[in-house]
Amino acid sequence: MNKVVIFSAPSGSGKTTLVKHCLAHFPELQFSISCTTRDPRGEEKHGVDYHFLSPDDFKKKISENAFVEFEEVYTDKFYGTLKDEVQKIWDNGKIVIFDVDVKGGVNLKKIFGEQALSIFIAPPSIEELERRLITRGTDNLDTIKTRVAKAEEELTYKDQFDKVVVNDVLEIATQEMENILTAFIKA
Repeated sequence: MNKVVIFSAPSGSGKTTLVKHCLAHFPELQFSISCTTRDPRGEEKHGVDYHFLSPDDFKKKISENAFVEFEEVYTDKFYGTLKDEVQKIWDNGKIVIFDVDVKGGVNLKKIFGEQALSIFIAPPSIEELERRLITRGTDNLDTIKTRVAKAEEELTYKDQFDKVVVNDVLEIATQEMENILTAFIKA
């Protein structure tokens, strides 16, 4: 059976760090590169971290039914998963790993059902999340306030995921992730 692992979290919860750890420790996993219309942050590269598309190009792919799922997270800020990206990974005999926003994670779980393990990465608190976003230094204060407000709403979705991992102490969270993934891969 083709399997998928879905990681979702509010921005600043440490999801990307945990995903990178899992990819480094589980050779059977392969990252699915999502599409987005947002601008690259920091050192992000097209075709590595995301496929960066214009809003018009993204909308064209929507009309072509090219996405497994997509979401307009903010006005003209789209994220989505291409069908051919998923198939390519399965054709290579790998398990697809998704790093998606919370609504995308819920949608992917509905689409893939028992083929999917959905994991919600939660911050220890909203205050800690805000501190992490400020420390990260990639966004201005208005953007951070928007992300924190969105995180409060996103936390209400955590019960729709198979597993919830609170990323307070990174070493503990990574060990918990390894245990969860090992059980899913072997099942």
